[in-house]
Amino acid sequence: MGNLIVPGQGVLFMKVGTHARESLEDIIERKTREIEESSFALWGYGGSTCHPQTMVQPFARDYHRQGGRIYLVMEPMESKHFAEPVRADELSVDGIKWEPIPKPINVKGSRYALVIQNLRKEEFDLPLDRTEVALGNSMGAPGGKYINGRVDKACLRILDEHHGPDRRVHIGLVADIVEPFAVYVRNKID
Repeated sequence: MGNLIVPGQGVLFMKVGTHARESLEDIIERKTREIEESSFALWGYGGSTCHPQTMVQPFARDYHRQGGRIYLVMEPMESKHFAEPVRADELSVDGIKWEPIPKPINVKGSRYALVIQNLRKEEFDLPLDRTEVALGNSMGAPGGKYINGRVDKACLRILDEHHGPDRRVHIGLVADIVEPFAVYVRNKID
C-alpha cells in the first residue's frame, strides 16, 4: 500500500490477534458488521503506550487540523489474550463525562478503544526503521527500536530516510481513525 508509506504520514501501529478469547477473524467480521450498522466501530486495546488523551487524541487531532488523517496499521500475530469477554457499557473522551456505547457496538476486555471506519485487509510491509515515535517521552526515537519486547503499539510518523537496518513488519489490516479518535471504555458503575 504505497499511499500510506509516504514521508510525514502518521500511523498508529498495533500488533493484533486473539483478544478476550475471540479470534482475530471473528473480531474483523464483527467490527465490519458494526461499521455497516453504525458507521463506525470501537477497536479495543489496553496498555499505556497509546493512552487516549495524552497520545492518540493529540496525535490524530494534529493531522486532522492539517487536513490529513491517521491510519491504524495492524500486524497480525499469534496471541493468547484470555481476558473475560465482557462488553463495555460506557465510553468517554476525557475520562470524566461518560455516555452509553451504542447497542450495535461491542468492545470486550479493553480499557481503551480507537474509533475506526473503513476496516480492510491490506497486505504490505511497514519499514519500522523509516518511522519515528511522534510524541511523548520517546518522541523522535526510531520506530524499529521502540517497537520491541512488550511494546506492541505506537504513534509513528513515516520518515524519508532509514534510522537503522531496515526492519520491516508485515501489515495485514488497516482502518481509518476518526473523531474523537480514541476513548476510554468501562462497564457501567451502578
